[in-house]
Amino acid sequence: MSQDHIIKSYDEELTRLTGEIVRMGEIAAYQLGAAMDVLERRDTRAAERVIANDDAIDALEASVSYDVVQLLARRQPMARDLREVLAALRIASAIERIGDYAANVAKRSTALNRHAPVPAAQDIRTLATLATELLQQVLVAYRDRDAEAADVVRRRDADLDALHTQVFRELLDDMAREPSTVPSCAHLLFIAKNIERIGDHATNIAENVWYLVYGEEPTEERPKSDESSQIS
Repeated sequence: MSQDHIIKSYDEELTRLTGEIVRMGEIAAYQLGAAMDVLERRDTRAAERVIANDDAIDALEASVSYDVVQLLARRQPMARDLREVLAALRIASAIERIGDYAANVAKRSTALNRHAPVPAAQDIRTLATLATELLQQVLVAYRDRDAEAADVVRRRDADLDALHTQVFRELLDDMAREPSTVPSCAHLLFIAKNIERIGDHATNIAENVWYLVYGEEPTEERPKSDESSQIS
């Protein structure tokens, strides 16, 4: 077998692996959108379908992990090729966690349906829209091996943090002003935190894209603007 054929075969395997991971991310983004839809429609049956669909992401993550082990065993990659494989494993893990958080949003929505609706749900939608944008953008950056585009996502996580802090404050204000909203607002607080964590994992993906391309972690500290833990 010629060296050119071996290289081509390996490149094809990496391309297929990247495609699997991007597909995983697209499913996770869809799951978050579906979770927000059932939250707003207060549709418990549809929420249960969203929760069940998390199995598809878990199965893909298991498939990626298997493919990575096979690549490591057969190809014994070094340098940039090794970074490709390690980044794939880390990114797939981050996407699997994103899928879990989307499922958690759907689970919380079923509990929320047992209480009166509160207006803050619209602010949650804005938060989820931004988190989805970050996830979609970092998937493109990973597909294109574009470290600079990934760094833009990394920096935009501060916007998501700031918005989460705003939502957190508004929900606390609602609970103080109208105690009857406490059960609903408590569930929304958990939902908002799950979405904020999705942004954190999108940022983790961005940092892995940077590592993949340059062989080092980003030198600047990740910008953070979440002040919810300091609010009392």
